[in-house]
Amino acid sequence: MNDFTATVLRTPRLALSLLEDGDAGALLAIHADTETMRYWSGPAWTELEQATQQIAQSRRDAQDGTALRLGIKLAETGELIGTATLYAFHRSNRRCEIGYILGRAHWGRGLMSEALTALLEHGFDVLDLHRVEADIDPRNEGSRRILQRLHFTREGLMRERWIVNGELCDTEYHGMLRADWRAARATELPDTKAANNDADSGTS
Repeated sequence: MNDFTATVLRTPRLALSLLEDGDAGALLAIHADTETMRYWSGPAWTELEQATQQIAQSRRDAQDGTALRLGIKLAETGELIGTATLYAFHRSNRRCEIGYILGRAHWGRGLMSEALTALLEHGFDVLDLHRVEADIDPRNEGSRRILQRLHFTREGLMRERWIVNGELCDTEYHGMLRADWRAARATELPDTKAANNDADSGTS
């Protein structure tokens, strides 16, 4: 079983690593923003305890290989601006799901695309994944653009799969095969592999 606790990923603008106790305030601020949480699978947070619980759970998940949730921090300042997660691992089939959230103040700079590029590289090359899946609300155009930019393929729709704050929400599925990822990366210019500065927003 994998132990993810030592995982650290770096990009030109970002550092991705396990969440720390001192990240609780920033994590709460991200998840307390109702616009950022509009298409999340649960309501906006209201208590610091929710952040501290997620940090503790993330640490446990990393230790036993259940999930890899990394805090996304600006390399220059160390400010926590979001998270990116690989979870729901199916070891025998070498697949998992991906989730992500970015604080609204940092939308539109290509930061989430940059973070997820690093995470997908790690998943396919280091964790030997064959397939990564994403589940988004089809109304979340920002999240869809990120997945399209990363070369995910839209694979289907499940109607009214979630009920969030009493609202029925559909699920749109996207998938990425390792062969797709490697083929797409081989055609990209070196600078676009490191950072894509198109607008991005939203959550999954």
